[in-house]
Amino acid sequence: MIANACFFFKCRRLLAASLLCAAVSAQAQTANPGEPAPVHSLTGNLSLVSDYRFRGLSQSWRQPAVQGGIDYTHASGLYLGNWNSSVSSNSYNNGAGLEVDLYGGYRFPLTQDLTADAGVLFYLYPGAHLNSAPAQPGGQKYDNTEIYFGLARGAFNARLSYAVTDYFGLNSATAGYAYWTPLPARGSSRGTTYLDLNYSLELGRQFALGLHLGHTAVRRYGELSYTDYKLALTKEAAGFLLGLALVGARADARYYQAGDSAWLHPKPTGRSSLVLSATRSF
Repeated sequence: MIANACFFFKCRRLLAASLLCAAVSAQAQTANPGEPAPVHSLTGNLSLVSDYRFRGLSQSWRQPAVQGGIDYTHASGLYLGNWNSSVSSNSYNNGAGLEVDLYGGYRFPLTQDLTADAGVLFYLYPGAHLNSAPAQPGGQKYDNTEIYFGLARGAFNARLSYAVTDYFGLNSATAGYAYWTPLPARGSSRGTTYLDLNYSLELGRQFALGLHLGHTAVRRYGELSYTDYKLALTKEAAGFLLGLALVGARADARYYQAGDSAWLHPKPTGRSSLVLSATRSF
């Protein structure tokens, strides 16, 4: 049996970007609050993290990861971006050990205090595929597409994502071969949703506290649904945004674990742990 249960999920974002990347973007946008916003804006970021978590689950087999991206924004509210991270081949088989995210959307005010955000996000794993059955060595790709709608008011933001493809490759052909504990075939997981709730608090002295709660509802495969959480402390220092976060997920370890290249020594991918990060924006 091919044991690949971390088969979906990055800690990336409000775009894979987790709270940390969102903080970097906000920092770039407010660097000169007294100046008018430019019509066009191009920013980038580069990070080193001790563990890449997506929606509470490790994508790097609880090992360090290198991440980076670039974002374009227009004064009208239109934005486009790309974000990339190294991932573990224990989680994404046969590939280049890389996640590539492409996204675009539109932010617009609903009221004086409430902002909306709608867009689409593509998760790509070059060369990676899971073996959907012993007779199919090529197997199914992990690539996933989601549309999303979010609201932000002050320090609080919420977003709902909806998968318009099989959720990271989960369907009748892959359900019995992608996990340590096989699942019965129940059709496509298209329609899976993720609710993302975040709150940030400035503490002074360039410290900030971030709180996150999320819930993944996997369509037709309810035993895979779970809640994740994150408590993060960040500080700006010497041009870097340094972070320390407690991250985890209440996910069933019978499904959410990954083994090494020989499918031995499984590790639960949702176990709570501290994650260190250092990000430089430019």
